Order: sequence, then structure tokens, then C-alpha cells
Amino acid sequence: MSDTALGAILTAMVTPFGADASVDESAFTALHHHVVEQGSDGVVVCATTGESPTLSNEEHLRLIELACAERPPGSTVIASTGSNNTRQACAMTERATELGADAVLSVNPYYNRPNRRGLIRHYSEISRATDRPVVLYNVPKRTGYDLTNEMLAELAQIERVDYVKQANNANLAPVDGLGVYAGNDDVFAATLDMGGCGGILVASHLVGPWMRRMVEEPARRGELDEELRPLYAALAATTNPIPVKAALNLLGHPVGRPRLPLVEADAEETAQVRTALTGLGLLDG
Repeated sequence: MSDTALGAILTAMVTPFGADASVDESAFTALHHHVVEQGSDGVVVCATTGESPTLSNEEHLRLIELACAERPPGSTVIASTGSNNTRQACAMTERATELGADAVLSVNPYYNRPNRRGLIRHYSEISRATDRPVVLYNVPKRTGYDLTNEMLAELAQIERVDYVKQANNANLAPVDGLGVYAGNDDVFAATLDMGGCGGILVASHLVGPWMRRMVEEPARRGELDEELRPLYAALAATTNPIPVKAALNLLGHPVGRPRLPLVEADAEETAQVRTALTGLGLLDG
């Protein structure tokens, strides 16, 4: 593990579903162990890649419970507990803490778009619902607005608000008071280069050893990053987690299709994913 308490490589895990769209718990645990064996320091569960908007509260909390109970030794579990309803976010944060999560990931409130004073109150309430680190999640293309680095530095003054998952590449920079995690795979190398904590990643489901070497072999970081660019592009060909689920299924990890309103990858998207995996030697040509 890195010197960052949560780890440098955190895989934002998909949620596997069976043919009837129910959560496949055995596939979830198998995938959890696989990504850690392949170089991840920990996992983030029930976030964007985990299709949290389509999980019931019971499913959401059960996956956090399962991840904490079955975590490989020495690895971490970060539970996504964010909401645009402060009371809901606090309740989920409190329960995730009780279940044993090492930290919580909390997205900036979407749709209702609180002002600065509202954001400070929102995250102050969340910080009181846990004794674990809070990881802010700035993802304006999904929430509709951007947490500026100035605003992030102000939020960092709240007790236990210790990190940010930065998914706006234009904002990638050190932030006073916060450890910065790459929120997009294509800036993982840049985040490490600037002294950030690491990344909350999707490609690490598939190329964990490459990403581990990016952490441990900084002299080769640029070369490894360039090698992974076609995969990053394939995984961004359509809405996450559609492409990564296609990739995992191709590689023999049964994760099923996404839940509606997301749909499975079409022939063109699947072909792009297959080409990227073949180029890395993960699939036969």
C-alpha cells in the first residue's frame, strides 16, 4: 500500500447483476478479491461505476457490509454514501461507518445545487455522522455544477473532510488541506506526478498490474500511461459502467449487464473494448 492511508489504487467497483438483474453477491466478492490480487489497495463500492442510482438502500448497505466482511487483508473499503438529500447522506454515512468502511465518498449534491453556505452545512452534517475520512467527489458532468478548487479548500476546513476525488480534469491541481485522487483514469499519471494520493479508477478492474507499476516505477509512468490510452478511450466510449462491464464479461468475469436506464454495450462499443484488450494482450486476436 502507498503511504496514503487509503491506498494509491482504489478500484471503483462495478456491481455484478444476475440474469434477473438481482445483485450477484458471489460475483461481487470474487471481483473484489480479483482487483486486490491484481494491484488495488482498496475498493470504492456503490458509487457511479457501481450503479448506485439503481440500488435500493437495502442493496446498497448489503454491498458495503459484504465488502467490509470479505475484504482481503490489508486492503481498504470506501463506501459511497452521497446524496442530494443531507439527511439521507448522513444516515447512509452513519450506517456505512457501523458496517466497517474505512472512509466514505460523498458526491456534491446534484439537481438541487446548493449555494456555498448550503454546501458547507451539508458536509458539516456528514462529517458529524462518521469518525472516518470523508472523500469529496467533484463530478460536474453528472452533478451539473463544479466544486472549484477554492471551494474545495474551504470545505477542507471541515473536520474529517480529508480527500477529493477530482473528476474534472480542468481542475486537477493540489488543493490546500486535501489529498487529491484522480477521478478519471486518463489523469492518474498526472495526479501521481503532482504528488497526489493516486486514483479512484475504473481501468484497474482490467489492468491492475500496469497501474501498480505506474505507482512503483515513476520513471516508466509516462510510457505505461501511453500504453493504456486506447483502453482509457474504449472505457469512455459510452456511459460508465457500460464499457467496463463489457470488458469484464469478455475476460471471463461474469458481471452481467447494467440495470436500466443503462443498457449493455452494442456491437460497435464491444468491438472497441475488444480491440483495446487485444492490444494489451489480455485477449487473443
